[in-house]
Amino acid sequence: MSRMFQPDPELTHRLTRRGMLGVAAGATAAALLGSAAAPATAATDKTSGRGRPVLPPGRLGIQLYSLRDKVSTLGFAPVFAELEKYGYDEVEFAGYTQGSAGPITLAQLKRLARDHGLNPIGSHVGYYSDDPNAYTFAQNLTKVLDDAQALGLKHIGTASGPFRYGSTVDAWKRAAEEFNTYGAAAKARGMKFYQHNHSEEFSFATDNPKVRLYDVLLRETDPDLVFLEMDIFWAYSGQFRFSKRPDGTPAPFEPLDYVLRQPHRYPLFHVKDGVSDPANTYGYRMTDVGDGDIDYQKFISAVTRLRGERLAHHWQAEHDQPAESFTFARRSSAYLHSLREKC
Repeated sequence: MSRMFQPDPELTHRLTRRGMLGVAAGATAAALLGSAAAPATAATDKTSGRGRPVLPPGRLGIQLYSLRDKVSTLGFAPVFAELEKYGYDEVEFAGYTQGSAGPITLAQLKRLARDHGLNPIGSHVGYYSDDPNAYTFAQNLTKVLDDAQALGLKHIGTASGPFRYGSTVDAWKRAAEEFNTYGAAAKARGMKFYQHNHSEEFSFATDNPKVRLYDVLLRETDPDLVFLEMDIFWAYSGQFRFSKRPDGTPAPFEPLDYVLRQPHRYPLFHVKDGVSDPANTYGYRMTDVGDGDIDYQKFISAVTRLRGERLAHHWQAEHDQPAESFTFARRSSAYLHSLREKC
């Protein structure tokens, strides 16, 4: 179950701002998911009981890449202590070392997370490298899986795109074959292998501009072996960038539709927010969750309302470059916990 936490004093203001930010859905440059999130009263709904929480109990995590500055200087223990206070349930790793804070074993790391009520849910590892000794799936699959198993992870994945052999259809088929191999090896150990997207996965094959590369990945990977972690921010950035083919013909898509068509393939999500900015190359400026234009009340509700899916997914808050990483973690948790389904 999600733990109790003190309401963020800035939250009511943020919710009010979002209540004024309606953003029309569609495939235009600034398209997202519809009108903004909850009214200002949502911050008090958790005590008044009006509306079921949008966020399922026990399913809020954080990608530790967002807190890499704190992990490298303070170590995991103080970071986990803060996350426990903020009401997080899970952590997703982006490396298992502490930098200047000193060495730590995997057994110690696993125990430390559990001592703070945090479930280690997954980890990002590189896909491939030219270095034969690199810590990647392609070069050291057994070691990667050994470490994940030692930590008790249920998911082990990569944030690398399937561009190892290029951007043609056949290149992605070849990468998909490798992903199937990693998925089979992970499944044999009771884990799920997953791939985390950026915006480029939604681009078009260089040898067939009618084909979206993300569709090749979905089609050519075995759905029982290869899973996806949708980074929601980057998916909407992909919508902004690639809703037209290279020849200018329309090719609209809705990221949420991918999930609703195959919800079982998306056990993990990155909850990352952005302010719409058509002048930006990627269409949005990244910000703390709740300060941007993505309607997370609608997105999370649409997934968790599916039959049998409420507790089937894990929602990891993330910000690639937060102004202050503890502040990001605290405010993002407060915002997501405040969301209530509309009665």
